[in-house]
Amino acid sequence: MNSPSEPAAAAAEAPSPSRLPEPAEAAFLGSLVADAVAMPVHWYYDQAALDRDYPSLAAAAAGETGGPAYLAPRNPHPGSILWRSQWTPPGPQFDILREQGAFWGQQGIHYHQSLAAGENTINQRLAVELFQMVRRDRCHDPAKWLDRYVSLMLEPGWHRDTYLEEYHRHFFTNLAAGRKPINCGVRDIHIGGLVPVPALVAALGPRHHDLREIVQLHVSLTHKDPDVLAAADALVKILVAVLPRPEAATRSPDEAALALREAILEHARDSVSRAKLDAWSRLSDRQLVGGTLSTACYIDDAFPAALALAWRHAADFTAGVVANARCGGDNCHRGAVVGSLLAAATGIPPRLLTGLLASAKVMQE
Repeated sequence: MNSPSEPAAAAAEAPSPSRLPEPAEAAFLGSLVADAVAMPVHWYYDQAALDRDYPSLAAAAAGETGGPAYLAPRNPHPGSILWRSQWTPPGPQFDILREQGAFWGQQGIHYHQSLAAGENTINQRLAVELFQMVRRDRCHDPAKWLDRYVSLMLEPGWHRDTYLEEYHRHFFTNLAAGRKPINCGVRDIHIGGLVPVPALVAALGPRHHDLREIVQLHVSLTHKDPDVLAAADALVKILVAVLPRPEAATRSPDEAALALREAILEHARDSVSRAKLDAWSRLSDRQLVGGTLSTACYIDDAFPAALALAWRHAADFTAGVVANARCGGDNCHRGAVVGSLLAAATGIPPRLLTGLLASAKVMQE
């Protein structure tokens, strides 16, 4: 277990990218950055404990540092409820927990205890694999992806996450019962279903004629809830509206922020309104996300919370990513929305790409 002091950043950072990301790549990388920044404080619902265990996030929010550092998680996690979680693999050939299953039922275990600073959680690791497959094949093949998903999840050592969301467990329980992979998804209501959306936008390109339909198909492979699917469609439409066209002139930060806010209002009307956003602007980040809106994973509050954070930090990627992490709760999956939208509008500071372990896989030629 890590010492009680705040964990240090990774000793060996990812290499600096050899080129600047294209706008759609930047949106996907923004979601990965937000996930990696939030990873050590994932599912902290006690914000005082979050500040005590990871003081550098508070320092970054106060402008006392050059931005957030990537940190490794520490044990014990004071709010971990992994000790209450139970899942019995339906046979050794469907055991997606493997050696991590020994930690289930124990108190104080961090959900991502084995990950390094700058590393992504499992849903984003899958998103990177999806991005690489779709970009290489120049198309989305759901059957091929499901084969890849099953293979990765069952590959010894491929993932080192201790906790796996319900949708993974339901999928493999259904697979063990004899269902075809295309029929193993469930009506999952969590914001984690939105994680692959920026990956698909980046891999196919924001002007792909079937982009919205492909996103709906892909998300429904694991998350069949209509509210999750509606949020996925809204996220696609916002990203497409905000990402600059190749011929467009460079936007100022204020112009980029205005474009993002207009797109949120136009394409997420079922989740937020100008009246709500104006009222929420009078609250601090934590009064809004953790007070007015829940920090939990359920899509009905999690998606509006992500949109509100993107709205208020529309001109400052770093501030928005730090705010999302410091709100706690399901900040990793909420970060898929916050990080992708802010990066689509403003780009990403290069220093945050240097420490992101997945950046090379996204930026490879």
